[in-house]
Amino acid sequence: MPQRESPSEDPGAGGRRRDLRLLPMAGGVWAAALICVFVPGWSWWMVIACVTAAVLAVVVAHRQGARIRRAGAGGLSVLLFAAMAAAALTAALASPARDEAAGWSGRVAEVSATVTSSASIGQDGKLWFDAQTMSVGIRGDPVAVSVPVRIGVEPGEGFDLGADVRVVGQVQATDAGERAALIVFSTEAEVVRRAAGVFDIAAGARQAFIDRSTRLPEPGAGLLPGLAVGDTRAVTQTLNDDMRTTGLSHLTAVSGANCAIVVGAVFWLTALCGGGRMLRVILAAIALSGFVVLVTPEPSVIRASVMAGVAMLTVLLGRPSAGAGMLALCAVIILLADPWLAATPGFALSVVASGALILLAPPLSRGLTRWMPAPVALAIAVPLAAQLACGPIIALFAEQQSLIGVAANLIAAPAAPVATVIGLLGCLAAPLPPLADVLTASAWLPAAWIATTAATAAELPVAELILPAGIGSALLVLLVSGSVALILLRLRTSSGDAPIRWLSPVRRVASAVVIVVVSLGGAQVLLTGPLATATSPDGWAIAACDVGQGDAVLVRSVGEVALIDTGPDPELLDACLRSLGVEHIDLLVLSHFDLDHVGGAAAVIGRVDTVLHGPPAEPPDERLLQELVAGGARLSSAEAGDRGVLGSTDWRVLWPLRSSSAFPAGNDASVVMDFAGGEVPRSLFLGDLSAEPQRMLLRSVRLGTYSVVKVAHHGSADQDPGLYDSVDPTIAIFSAGVDNDYGHPRQDTLDLLTATGAHVLRTDTQGRILVGIREEELQVWTERSP
Repeated sequence: MPQRESPSEDPGAGGRRRDLRLLPMAGGVWAAALICVFVPGWSWWMVIACVTAAVLAVVVAHRQGARIRRAGAGGLSVLLFAAMAAAALTAALASPARDEAAGWSGRVAEVSATVTSSASIGQDGKLWFDAQTMSVGIRGDPVAVSVPVRIGVEPGEGFDLGADVRVVGQVQATDAGERAALIVFSTEAEVVRRAAGVFDIAAGARQAFIDRSTRLPEPGAGLLPGLAVGDTRAVTQTLNDDMRTTGLSHLTAVSGANCAIVVGAVFWLTALCGGGRMLRVILAAIALSGFVVLVTPEPSVIRASVMAGVAMLTVLLGRPSAGAGMLALCAVIILLADPWLAATPGFALSVVASGALILLAPPLSRGLTRWMPAPVALAIAVPLAAQLACGPIIALFAEQQSLIGVAANLIAAPAAPVATVIGLLGCLAAPLPPLADVLTASAWLPAAWIATTAATAAELPVAELILPAGIGSALLVLLVSGSVALILLRLRTSSGDAPIRWLSPVRRVASAVVIVVVSLGGAQVLLTGPLATATSPDGWAIAACDVGQGDAVLVRSVGEVALIDTGPDPELLDACLRSLGVEHIDLLVLSHFDLDHVGGAAAVIGRVDTVLHGPPAEPPDERLLQELVAGGARLSSAEAGDRGVLGSTDWRVLWPLRSSSAFPAGNDASVVMDFAGGEVPRSLFLGDLSAEPQRMLLRSVRLGTYSVVKVAHHGSADQDPGLYDSVDPTIAIFSAGVDNDYGHPRQDTLDLLTATGAHVLRTDTQGRILVGIREEELQVWTERSP
């Protein structure tokens, strides 16, 4: 009599099928959590609906009898709806406290909280960390409320995980879906109670290791604490960008890879010493727990450790068939505890990357063995599976898609575990300074290898692809990733490796998709690389780069180039410079230090002769200037009356007024310049001036008329009509991002410039804008039609 095949048996493969029955539960809980955190008002309705569905599932299962009970469908349905109801209940119970805290948005409040994460330096120069509040309210009389918050303070000591802090500052409510209910921009901050116990010991060990590491030479010194203990404060912005470009940034955060290295190292060492499987599991669990405490057990670290522990232990224990179910169960438990993690990219990437290791890497490895030895195939399949699975998620939130991530990870892979393990030993050896010095120095070499790999690979012309973040890009990346996977993977059937009928035609379609994408991508690489300048007319004198919501305008005369502001993104600025054939900047003007005007400066560090800048206001402003000086630039503070020559064109500074304190550093103290003479149209660049300083500028300087005016502050509504009537521009350039949050340029401002008779040009609708003079007439080229 033939035997019924068990759903977990795979006779053809000689092993077991993966149990995927818990995946629908993880998907259902995830969906419920997303709905509840983005639409909090639906939380209680979701609880009621899911409880009702669970009751109906019990009734249906009871009436259908043994058939459904044998299949397990009834029980799984009840568990699914019960888990969804639990996630919704967690969100519903947390909503009143979050609503109460949100009532302080836009006000100055006193916040008492316990630090729940490690601290890191933000782009604004402040020290940022997560915390759980104990009270929020007016100074001296706060009200008890417990919600997660994100706090920014001036850099200082003692803001370690577990410490109690009191801060006073501006409070801002976050958007729906954010895990932190409030953002606190502190003006006062104090540590009320320092971290104690194991947290204090761990903080001291981390700091000693960071101090010891940063005494070593670069590259590698600043990266080593990130590789070993997840502290990225010493990583430069340039290296951080290179790590992101090359897909190596998961090594500098405490990700699943770091946790997996710790688990794998302990497992291997225990096996080497003859320890049995149970002892290996126990010691690996203890080591992973200690690692979590050392690097601070914040939610992201706990999430990564759980996911990595489950994924690695199921493989190491010889039970990969159970990995998918255990991973799904862990995801459900984490979401039940904190539904807001469902909306965070880090959680999605952790789950998907771990799932790819379990489900996608093995068939990819089998498929790659058609062209290479099995060990090489496995080494490639692991990072490839992670990149194919995570690519669509990255496209939802970020514009960069790494094209060399697999290769960079393969090159860095031998060094990463060495730096992590030896670095951790160096950190733990802090009580024995000579031994700690030896171990830290030994870990420096693999860290330097990884830093050099990132810096070198990031310079390749095909290092990354820029796509606008959103659902459209995610679907495109999903199509390409799925096509690549279908071409490479090798599926098993009940009869072994026999061909699957439907796979062959699907692979032909997938191959066509990949061919089309590679062809288009190759054409794009040529047009933005060796043939970049072929797409740009040669006669331009003024170029407004399309850098999103920000300013980056070039002026060129007799081969010399001035760049006025750098926009918010180095990659976008670099792409514009390449397309115009600009390799060197003779004069860099930083009108002021807002991120949308200086955020892209990394693209030109080391390529600038002179920097003309507005008044710096914060420590990060000074740090940026020093980075430019280190790259060979000469600094000059701009004041009205400054003059110079660019090629055959004269320039002068019109604003800010010398020794004037009427306007603080920022928008209203923006450097305003004009250019005139030679082949450059008479042009005026107004920075981000608002109406009041525009009126003062008009009174204090004889302006005359201009052929080209860069409209102030991206076309905001705060403009002085008298200024634009006076300068009577022929062309008005608006530099703004597509669908930006500020509504720039405002329709009133567009109408104002149109009323002067100016021809309006906009980077948000027309892309890059070029202006030149030919036969004494203005010529305009735009990247696309409005």
